[in-house]
Amino acid sequence: MLAAKADFPLLGTTMRGRSLVYLDSAATTQKPRAVIEALTRAYECGNANVHRGAYELSERATALYEETRERVARFVGAGDPREIVFTRNATEAINLVARSWALATLKQGDELIVSEIEHHSNLVPWQEVARITGARLSHLELRPDGTLDLGAMTSRTKLVAVTGASNVLGTIVPVRRLVGMAHAVGALVLVDGAQMVPQMPVNVTELGCDFLAFSSHKMLGPTGVGVLWARRELLEAMEPIVFGGGMIREVWRGGSSFGEVPWRFEAGTSSYAEVVAFGEALRYLGTIGMAAVREHEKTVAGYALGRLLDDGRFELYGPLDPEIRAGVVSFNFGAIHPHDVATILDGEGIAVRAGHHCCMPLMRKLGVAATVRASVYVYNGQEDIDRLLSAFGQVERIFGKQRRGACRTDLSSGLAPGSIEVAGQGR
Repeated sequence: MLAAKADFPLLGTTMRGRSLVYLDSAATTQKPRAVIEALTRAYECGNANVHRGAYELSERATALYEETRERVARFVGAGDPREIVFTRNATEAINLVARSWALATLKQGDELIVSEIEHHSNLVPWQEVARITGARLSHLELRPDGTLDLGAMTSRTKLVAVTGASNVLGTIVPVRRLVGMAHAVGALVLVDGAQMVPQMPVNVTELGCDFLAFSSHKMLGPTGVGVLWARRELLEAMEPIVFGGGMIREVWRGGSSFGEVPWRFEAGTSSYAEVVAFGEALRYLGTIGMAAVREHEKTVAGYALGRLLDDGRFELYGPLDPEIRAGVVSFNFGAIHPHDVATILDGEGIAVRAGHHCCMPLMRKLGVAATVRASVYVYNGQEDIDRLLSAFGQVERIFGKQRRGACRTDLSSGLAPGSIEVAGQGR
C-alpha cells in the first residue's frame, strides 16, 4: 500500500468485531489524520467568514481559502486559479454548466452526447437540458469488451459530457482522443472527473477539455466541497445560477450587477474549513505522487481481477486489462443478490458497495439489477483482497456452494464484458 493505514484513524477500528477492510473508496475515501486535524484547526484557530471581514481573522481565513484554490489549479494543471470554482460536489459542478452554459447556448436540433456508462449525475442534468431546449440527447455505446465506441460527431454536436473513468466498470475513457473528435466539429467537452481525478494524473491543458468536475471527498478530503474547472473565457460568458451575498458587484433597488469569476458562482457563505482541509488532502496526495497512485491502483485492482477470475465463481464486469481500468471491480456471486452478499461481508468486517451505483441505464445494458463493487485506494493492499475472497466462504456457508462456469464476453446475452456465467443460473 502507498499510504500507511495508521494515517487513517478509522481504518484502525473494528466492525462487527473484525478489523475493518474498507473497499468503498469509489463512493467516498477515508480521511488521513492530517486532513482531520486541518479541519479541526480551521475551526479552532481560524474560524471566520471569507471575503467579508476587514479584520485579521477574516483576512487569514480568506488567504487560506484562496491558497487552496491555487493548489487545486496546480493539481489539475490549470494555468489560472480563477478558472477554479468551488461547489458543494461534482454533481453541483455539472449542474452549474448545464444550467448556466447549456440552457443559454443549446437550441432545438442541437446534439448533446453522453455515454452508456454515465453516473446519474452526468446524465440526468443533460436529460433536463434536452427536455427544456429541444436538443437531441445521444449516447456513446458500450462495446462487449467494456470500452466505449466513440461513435461519430457532426456539426450539430455542441457538447460531449463523459466520465473520465466509470464508477461501475472502471473503464478509463480516452478523453484526449474524444476531445480531438469533438473540437474538430466545434463541440465542447465536459469531463466528469469524480473517479478520474482521485486516481491518476490529470492535466486539463494536456487533455484539452473545456469543463472538468470532481469532488474533494473522493480524494481524501472532506465532504461538501466540489470543483468545477472551466476555461476562463467560458466562465466569463456564463451567468450565475445562485444569487445572493458574496457574488455581487453592486445592488440597487431595481437590479444588480455581478462580481468577477470565479466568485460570481460562489454565492453565500463558503465551506471555508472544508476547503482548507481539502488543500491538506491535495498536499498529502502530492507527497505520494499521482503517478504512484495510478500504478498502485493498477496493481491492487489487477490482483483482485486475477483472483476473482481464477476463482471462477464470479461474474466480472468491465475491461479485464488493468491498463484501461481504474481501481474499481464490480462483480456478482452466482445467483445471490448483491445486497445479501454485502450484508454477509459486512459481518466479516468488509465494507463493499452493492446496488445499481447510480447507473441504472448501465445495469439494464448489463442485464442485471445490481452488482457488488469493491473499490481500492492508496490505503488498500493485496491482503485486503485476500480478506475479501476469504469471506466468501461465509457467503457459501449461508447460501450454499456456487458452481463454476465458463467465461462469457457477449453483452447481447445480458452478461457483462469479461463475465463468468454460472452454470444453471439463468439470467
